[in-house]
This record gives sequence, structure tokens and C-alpha cells, in this order.
Amino acid sequence: MRALLAVLVVLAYVLALGSLLVAPAPPWLLLGLALAILIVVNLGVGFLNLEVFVDVVSHGPSDRRKVALTFDDGPHPVHTREVLRALAAEGTKATFFLVGHKVEKHPEVVAEIVKAGHEVGLHSYSHDYYLNLRHEPNIARDIEHNHTVIEKLVGERPMMFRPPVGLTSPRIRVAVKKLGLRVVGWSARAFDGAGRPDPDVVLARIVPGLEPGAIVLLHDAAERTDERPTSLDALPGLLRAMKERNLQGVTVSDLVGPTELGAVPLPGRAPS
Repeated sequence: MRALLAVLVVLAYVLALGSLLVAPAPPWLLLGLALAILIVVNLGVGFLNLEVFVDVVSHGPSDRRKVALTFDDGPHPVHTREVLRALAAEGTKATFFLVGHKVEKHPEVVAEIVKAGHEVGLHSYSHDYYLNLRHEPNIARDIEHNHTVIEKLVGERPMMFRPPVGLTSPRIRVAVKKLGLRVVGWSARAFDGAGRPDPDVVLARIVPGLEPGAIVLLHDAAERTDERPTSLDALPGLLRAMKERNLQGVTVSDLVGPTELGAVPLPGRAPS
């Protein structure tokens, strides 16, 4: 998709230059190109896994029976701990993409996540819905703040980043490159943060994509309230489905390898 955008932009440039130097291009052709560019750009902003603006890790190797469960928008003092208990009961590891200002409020929960052998990543400090539209220095400052508060707790700088709401842009690309981060997407998504879907509906959205190498997007906290995410009700069924398919739940780093991510495992953790 990124290549398509580049081709469309170059073609539009050539036609515009030709219109000035040689002969005017048909207006419908220029309008069509502009519309095509607009569509691709908007798809790139809203669909992270298309990789229009940033390189994304959205799936691991399919030759091993492993999947990575990921949880966004925490930590939460009640709901995150419920997730931790459910994971511990099945011996499953996961990756938690943490919001910085929540980390400051609940540092003890972050300590419990790491102590249990799970992995933490960045989900911005403020969880600003429009972070992708901010100026590059502001984006980098927000993510760096997220970095700092987590590093103080765990002793390592997480190098995985998942943009708030999964929205990206060329400005996100600049900030991510500056900070040396790896963007992590997903291959299966619950859409559990939109309203309160029935747990069976959440499972029905995830299970078709529950395959070796899958990266599953869930939530252990609501974005801005204390509302209980439906993921918590769907998690036992998801863990059963993994067991039925003989799929081991591991961290993202363990799934794709720290070399692929450019990340370093947290202290005391060894790849599965």
C-alpha cells in the first residue's frame, strides 16, 4: 500500500508538471488521482496494518504453535489483576501496552505484570485520540514521557509501541524512527473497546484468526473510565480455544524474536 501511494504521488506530480510545461491533463484524471491519493492516505491513517506510513509487526511465524495475547489501555488496579489471574491459571504469558499516566497512578500493578513474567510496551502517555495529528516534537515528547515512567519501574526501556486507537500518520513515522521504536499491530482484533459487546461476539471476532503466529488485540482497561472491558468475560473462552488448538500464549518478543523487534527482554525473562 505504501508503494501504491508513492506511485500515485509521483504520477500526480508528473501530470501536474506536464500540464504546466506541455499540455493540460484532463481535469477528470487529475481529480481521480487526487481522490485516489486521499483514499490511500485515509486508509493508512485508520488501518495500521496496511503499513502505509510505518512498518508494523502484526503477525509472527506460523511454523510454531504460539500466539501473542496483547492488552491495551492499562494498567487498571482491578481489571488488569483479573487478567493476570486468568493468565496465571493457564500458564499463559502476554504483552501489555501501557498508558503512561495510568502507570503513574498504579505502579504496583505494573510491578505485578513484570513479576509474573509478562512483557510491557508503550501505548503513549496521554492516550490522545489525535496524537497522530500532533506536531512531531509533541508526539515524540508524549511517547518519551511514556518511556520514562515505565523505565523507572522496570529498569528497561520498552521498544515496542502501539499508537492510541491504532491511528498513524507520517508524523508518527518520524517520531517512531527518532525514538528507535518498533510498531506492533495485530492479526486478530476483538473490538471489545467499542461499546460492550457480548463475550460470545468478542470470541466470534477473534477465534477465526486464532492461528499459529497470531497477535491478538484485547483490552485490560477502558480508555478513560473504570468500565469493565468485555475482554475479561471473553478471556476464559479464548484461553480454552487456545488450549483446544494446542496454541501456547507467549509475549510478542517471544513470538517474533527480540531481534525482529529491536527490543531487549525485561530482566529475569527468558524467551519461551
